[in-house]
Amino acid sequence: MSAPTRKLAAILAADVVGYSTLMGEDETGTLVALRELRQGLSDAVAGHRGDVVKSMGDGWLVEFASVVDAVNCALQVQEGLVGHDIIKLRIGIHIGDIVHEDEDIYGDGVNIAARLQELSEPGGVALSGRALDFLDGKLANGFRDAGEKQLKNIAGAVRVFVSGGGAGEGETLPLPDKPSIAVLPFDNMSGDAEQEFFSDGVTEDIITALSKIRWLFVIARNSTFSYKGTSPDVRRVAGELGVRYVLEGSVRKGGERVRITAQLVDATTGNHVWAERFDRDLSDIFALQDEITETLIAAIEPELAKAEQQRAIEKTPENLDAWSWFHRGLWHHYKGTKDDNALARVQIRKAIELDPEFSRALAALAHVYYWDVLFGYTANPNEVLNEGLSLSRRAITADDKEPFAHFALGRISTLLGDVNTAVAELELSIELSPSFAHAHYGLGNALNFNGQQEQAIQHIDQAIRLNPHDPAIWTFISGRSLAQLLSEQYEGALAWALKGVRQANVGWLSYAILACIYGRLGRIVDARRAVADTLQLKPDLVISFVEATFPFQNKGQRELFLDGLRKAGLPEE
Repeated sequence: MSAPTRKLAAILAADVVGYSTLMGEDETGTLVALRELRQGLSDAVAGHRGDVVKSMGDGWLVEFASVVDAVNCALQVQEGLVGHDIIKLRIGIHIGDIVHEDEDIYGDGVNIAARLQELSEPGGVALSGRALDFLDGKLANGFRDAGEKQLKNIAGAVRVFVSGGGAGEGETLPLPDKPSIAVLPFDNMSGDAEQEFFSDGVTEDIITALSKIRWLFVIARNSTFSYKGTSPDVRRVAGELGVRYVLEGSVRKGGERVRITAQLVDATTGNHVWAERFDRDLSDIFALQDEITETLIAAIEPELAKAEQQRAIEKTPENLDAWSWFHRGLWHHYKGTKDDNALARVQIRKAIELDPEFSRALAALAHVYYWDVLFGYTANPNEVLNEGLSLSRRAITADDKEPFAHFALGRISTLLGDVNTAVAELELSIELSPSFAHAHYGLGNALNFNGQQEQAIQHIDQAIRLNPHDPAIWTFISGRSLAQLLSEQYEGALAWALKGVRQANVGWLSYAILACIYGRLGRIVDARRAVADTLQLKPDLVISFVEATFPFQNKGQRELFLDGLRKAGLPEE
């Protein structure tokens, strides 16, 4: 064992960007490219009087007596990789005290160089201010001041200078005209290289799934994976990529369990929009990857929608664009009351006036009309249904890949009694957006009216699992209760109905279903109390309206439902 020696040296730390991902995608090609890189780096180091102290497969520590040699070597290596199809390097350089011991080096010089490497852009070089002081004017002018940075596990801030497009406060891209998001590579916190593939796979699947959401602008994988291995400030990421929201997370394995955390940040304010933790068994890693992706997307989409609604509500009317009017309208629509639905109608129409081809707004207005008819908010149900049918078809014409458009047509078709069209359109909506909770509920609702309660329950349960905090969750729960009621499973139906009436914004339908169940059970006192609650929310509700509006395809089930309401004391006319 050799005695440790201390000296001042320039340290170059280099690392291959996204090495684990590259190996997973093309192991043979990556290894060939890596051999070429090693040779090129070795030649450049020798040519600039350096010494490769440590090689870690996809990373290197190189010692130089001169900062100028270290920087010239780094620039030569990066220039040689320009345009390379596979390999990109990040390089950091610092001058400081190092300790040689047993053919390895330690000390602040090494630690700071390694952290600077993490701040470098792919293809770039990051220097400490101390290292820059050793460069002459011409060489120093190739670096831009990125400001003081607090490096991980380093006491005191370090002034950082970056080459080319570097890691500093770069050019800020303008935000696109719709909500935008970047998904940073999830950190592998497991200390297990095998989990690197899993964490990268989860990230890529989330990006792919988010890209299917038509109203969302999603940054491509290649751009966000350039930040892999770094700990970038989300505001900087958002500025460089031109997005409002950033999703980041981590994966940690412990035994046969894996913990995945995720958080969604509004990078324009720095506020956390949403955060969640998932603990799962690792029995089938591919099935787990699919489950986590589905669960995350189901959670993220409504949280983004709520954040956009809040932004729209906070804007003054003169500053509202089509997107903002649309979200203001949705906010009122999902409150479910007659007055809120009327406000939603006005505001969503303003969105359509500003953008007549806004598919999602056309579909939302059709759904407003659907609620007008279903909940008895209109005196002209046939006219309103026909208008809703026309709007939903316009929405599909504007964008036939918009899930909300097919959802709206499916809902309108349900009330029209055209069950075949309803089921087909709602299934297509789910195919386009598998995590679309309202489409699952809408399909369950259509199946309910078609007498297919077992299948209805499957889709309604999926809707509840996908979006348990939806502002209209009472409708999901009511549909679940109705399915068991129509199957004459009254005790189960009662449990769901009682849960439904406890929800926020609950509508009269939940109380009507509860009254029907009590009526069928012969609990007349409870039934009459539930009817009173129903009539408090909808004073003009009568049996004839239910009979004319609810599109039961099975005559026996229609009579079962009406009989329960009659026994509960709901007036005929």
